Amino acid sequence: MSQTQQLQDNCVTLYDISWEKFEAIAALLEDSKARLTYLDGILEIMTPSPEHEEYKTTIGYLLEVYLRFIGIRFYGRGGYTLGSREVGVRGEPDESYNLETKKEIPDIAIEVVLTSGGVDKLEKYRRWRVPEVWFYRNRQLSIYRLRSDGYEQIFRSEFLPDLDLDLLVRCLNISDQYDATVAFTQALQQQT
Repeated sequence: MSQTQQLQDNCVTLYDISWEKFEAIAALLEDSKARLTYLDGILEIMTPSPEHEEYKTTIGYLLEVYLRFIGIRFYGRGGYTLGSREVGVRGEPDESYNLETKKEIPDIAIEVVLTSGGVDKLEKYRRWRVPEVWFYRNRQLSIYRLRSDGYEQIFRSEFLPDLDLDLLVRCLNISDQYDATVAFTQALQQQT
C-alpha cells in the first residue's frame, strides 16, 4: 500500500509506487496540467501555480535576453519529458536550454521551487546527465554543475561566466515581466 503526504494544495507525493503504477497514473493524468516526476518509487504530482509559471517564464525571458545580447545561439527546449525505466526516473524541467547546438539533453535546466516535494531534484538531473541546473527558490538563484561525483554548487555559470547573477535575480524579482526584461536589457547595455 502506498503512503501519501499532502504538501500543499498543488503538490502531492506518493511513495512505494512501481514503474507500472506510475505509468498507469501518468496515462490517467495525460490530459491534465499536472506535472509528474518519478524517481525510484517516489512520485510527485504537481499542478504548477500561476506564480510558479510566471517565475519560470521570467527566468527564461531574462536568460534569452542575455544570450541574444552576448551572441550565443540557443534553443529553448521548455519542459519536455526526460528519463526512462532503465534509469529509474522520468519528469521534466520547468525550462531548459541547449547552447550552440540542439542536443538530446539540455545544457541548462531551470527549476522553480515553491514547495518542497519528495523527489531529489538533483539526483533526477544527475541521472539525465544535465551539465548545469539552476534552482530559483526563496527569491534566490542557486546553480549546480555536474561533476564526476555529482553536483557541486557554483557561484557563476560555467556556460555563462560573465553573467551577473545578482543583476539577474534583481530583475527576476521585479513583479512585472516586461519591466524586468527592460531593466535587465538596460543594465546589460550600461555594462558595455
